[in-house]
Amino acid sequence: MSTIRDVAKRAGVATMTVSRVINNSGYVSDATRSKVEAAIDELGYVPNMLGPSLRFNQTNTLALILTDITNPFWTTLARGVEDAAQEKGYSVILCNTDESLEKQEQYLTMLLKRRIDGMLFVPAGDKAEPVRLIQKQRTAVVILDRNIPDIDVDIVRGDSFGGAYQLTRHLIDLGHQHIAILSGPKNISTSVERVEGYRQALTEAGLEVNPDYIYWGNFKENTGAEMATQALKLTPCPTAFVAVNNFIANGAWQALAQAGLNVPADVSLVTFDDMPASIIPTPFLTVAVQPAYHMGFQATQLLLARLLNEGPAERQEIILPVKLFIRQSSAPPTAPNSTIQ
Repeated sequence: MSTIRDVAKRAGVATMTVSRVINNSGYVSDATRSKVEAAIDELGYVPNMLGPSLRFNQTNTLALILTDITNPFWTTLARGVEDAAQEKGYSVILCNTDESLEKQEQYLTMLLKRRIDGMLFVPAGDKAEPVRLIQKQRTAVVILDRNIPDIDVDIVRGDSFGGAYQLTRHLIDLGHQHIAILSGPKNISTSVERVEGYRQALTEAGLEVNPDYIYWGNFKENTGAEMATQALKLTPCPTAFVAVNNFIANGAWQALAQAGLNVPADVSLVTFDDMPASIIPTPFLTVAVQPAYHMGFQATQLLLARLLNEGPAERQEIILPVKLFIRQSSAPPTAPNSTIQ
């Protein structure tokens, strides 16, 4: 990890000059400031907000960067992270990005300045640069839930492809041939992998993969409602929907009800991830459930093993299986397809 002395040496100035540039205090010529800033960029130096006394010590603090803390999936995962961290005497800083790249960048900068010991990171996109920034600071990091191509990093995630395949296969086995999928952003690996699992199930069954039945949006209820409403205008009209997360499913369910359709009598609806029993005491939706708590717990154990130099030599990609729960929201199609206005 680069220090202020490294920056001073690279720029050919005193450490006091570097400090003045960083803190924007005292006079520094424009030419010297440019040299210092260039050295900072080249070395990837991040100023330490905790002060020199902590520079070489552990803070016993981990960071967990999530994308939507309002989703019960993430709160369950966060509990797994916290429990594993507390077992080893670590505390956890929780950050929520709302899938915003701007908020993600702000949190990463803040956390690296605070010299956290390690990071559990759910990226808001598919680019490797944020992960490289973390690694450049020699901060241990484990990616959660998502896959980042072209970078050597530990990953713990659910089997998105397999879960979507199981859900779609289940609908096909019930007799559905016109199945729409309501997915998230195209730059999020979970969205892409779930669409690929859906495609694979249709292809193996000899059914057409019609791009008109594939919808991309975000992981919000209102988007689920909008996508379902658009899909109901298709001819033939879908007899079943695969929602790639629980919020999209809730939005789709509302849209179907507003269109006068009953689940599952008129249309089937399946999704990823259950709602807690405290929210829905009697589960209704057919779901592919990811082990959210175990994902958070296992990822934290892996991160702590890295911090203690006890981890495996090779980077790990741990893909946790999902479990299909068949409930009342899926049933055989009962009527010919038609366009619903």
